[in-house]
Amino acid sequence: MQKTLEKKSSNPMHDHSEQRNKGLPFNTKYFDRININRSAVDRRVTTLGGRRSVKKEFQAAWLLKAISMIDLTTLAGDDTRGNVLRLCEKAKNPVRQDILKALQMQNANLTTGAVCVYHNLIPYAKEALKGSTIPIAAVSTGFPAGQISLEEKITEIKKSVAAGATEIDIVISRALVLESKWKELYDEIKLCREACGDAHMKTILATGEIPTYTKVAKASWVAMMAGSDFIKTSTGKESVNATLAVSLVMIRCIRDYYELTGVKIGYKPAGGIQKAKQALDYLILIKEELGNEWLTPNLFRFGASSLLGDIERQLEHYVTGRYSAGFRHPMA
Repeated sequence: MQKTLEKKSSNPMHDHSEQRNKGLPFNTKYFDRININRSAVDRRVTTLGGRRSVKKEFQAAWLLKAISMIDLTTLAGDDTRGNVLRLCEKAKNPVRQDILKALQMQNANLTTGAVCVYHNLIPYAKEALKGSTIPIAAVSTGFPAGQISLEEKITEIKKSVAAGATEIDIVISRALVLESKWKELYDEIKLCREACGDAHMKTILATGEIPTYTKVAKASWVAMMAGSDFIKTSTGKESVNATLAVSLVMIRCIRDYYELTGVKIGYKPAGGIQKAKQALDYLILIKEELGNEWLTPNLFRFGASSLLGDIERQLEHYVTGRYSAGFRHPMA
């Protein structure tokens, strides 16, 4: 079992060693003929859970793998320095030591993929994560609505990078998607990408506010063409956030972009992913559609706050055969 777990849960290096996405010149030929069949997409993801399942030590291994790909997030209005410090400690030590010892993983140096906070909390995260390799991700560009000027968005990105963020999660202007203003969307994202400099950029589409899968696909293409390192479903603040169906649409765009350019774009579902079983479904979808190469923190992340607690609870159940109370697995 130890060998299985180590193979699935090797320590993420957080080195962003994948080739950066330089983007493509704007051209609608890449996406103007896209027309997504909603019923076919829904049918594909509906059958996912029934066709694939992992059990026992294999499930434990996959769950440990999932932990390494969580952007452990706090984006609440009442966030304080104390909240962020606790979050960062949980990111560095995501699973109780007694559970890790039972899994023979106490020396695996398991951490989450990143810590994600608002701009003003970056200094606290930087303080708490000093000496670790865990990246700091900052939400930017008027998160979550994105209803500020482009100049303000650029300024906000630059300030977050200067403060210590190594990953920037931007939000697009949804009106540009709704009105099919693809060149304007491309120009906006490209300028944001330039402002990020060496920091990796995750572009949030807010898919719950995009009315059709076809427009989700076109927005995904524009975001990748403009230089996004990741495309991300949601802010977590919309009424509908990440779903397997919208994920299928977006990751098939990632696959097509890779086939065209040879560049691997990362994917981040966010919002509403709270249970270990959900995490497994997403990992299986990624494995089936993109392959094992994408099962790394450099190319796949969960945006989540409560998911880690349930994964830890499931791991304790695997070790002891009993479900423990939730308070034994606090998120932070």
